[in-house]
Amino acid sequence: MRIAFLASFLAAALGGAPAAMAEAFRLLMVEQPGCIYCTRWKAEIGPIYPKTPEAALAPLEYVQLRDIWPEGITVGARPVFTPTFLLLKDNLEVARIEGYPGEDFFWGLLGMALRDAGADLPALQ
Repeated sequence: MRIAFLASFLAAALGGAPAAMAEAFRLLMVEQPGCIYCTRWKAEIGPIYPKTPEAALAPLEYVQLRDIWPEGITVGARPVFTPTFLLLKDNLEVARIEGYPGEDFFWGLLGMALRDAGADLPALQ
């Protein structure tokens, strides 16, 4: 009990939240071999994504459409189209982007999904 209190106190003092209280976001990119839009996303967004505030909030994981998926996640209907981006909050799907609408639209859709899910992402000016 005392250790948990101390951890909470230190995290608050340092500007963070205890790990148990933090909401965990993940972004799953559902892809399949031969998907030209997956290839395009990987060329246009892939190198940039790890360096963005969005990636800090929702680390990216790749999932093959027809392979076994990570355990413990809950999604709505299984995707049919690739790429499909599934935003998970505490392993539960909270938003979905089907297809790749291009770089400009992707960032806007992802930012809106993160904000709607409660992520602390600054609003666009």
